[in-house]
Amino acid sequence: MFARTERLMLRPGWPEDAPELVHAISHEDVVARLARAPWPYALGDAQAFLAQPRGAHDPRFLIFDNIAAGPRLVGGIELVGGEELGYWLAPFAWGRGYATEAGRAVIDIARHALGARRLYARHFVDNPASGRVLAKLGFCATGEIAPLASRGRREPGLAIGYELDLEGERAAPVALAA
Repeated sequence: MFARTERLMLRPGWPEDAPELVHAISHEDVVARLARAPWPYALGDAQAFLAQPRGAHDPRFLIFDNIAAGPRLVGGIELVGGEELGYWLAPFAWGRGYATEAGRAVIDIARHALGARRLYARHFVDNPASGRVLAKLGFCATGEIAPLASRGRREPGLAIGYELDLEGERAAPVALAA
């Protein structure tokens, strides 16, 4: 499954993406905001991540922007278990609205292609920018604040829970390519 937005292309990761993935994600500031990525992040970690099987209801995408020199990997986004939104961006892509733009595309996929009724998300308390992205996407805080394991931090951090009801207003279908 692929998705295109005005500025981005979302597609599955391929083995040949491993070096560019390492370049984009291997920043301590990025990995410390994630639950499953190790620190330091090395080529073997990228290769193992890209080799993981993907289920039909577990879309996992790399995010590419379209710059004059060609597509550049700027982050990743996925629906874990088909219902939990997770995403990250390389520091050079922060503050450009990419997470919100990619999030809207994945929410449309969840709503229209997967038939999801509700999505969940969490962000670490010390990453309020992620909370702002979730709010722009229509997520509401659940009031839950709980420890969340983080391989990059090497210890749990407090995370705030969010949810998004997809059964309300249905958006126009998004163009998908399989």
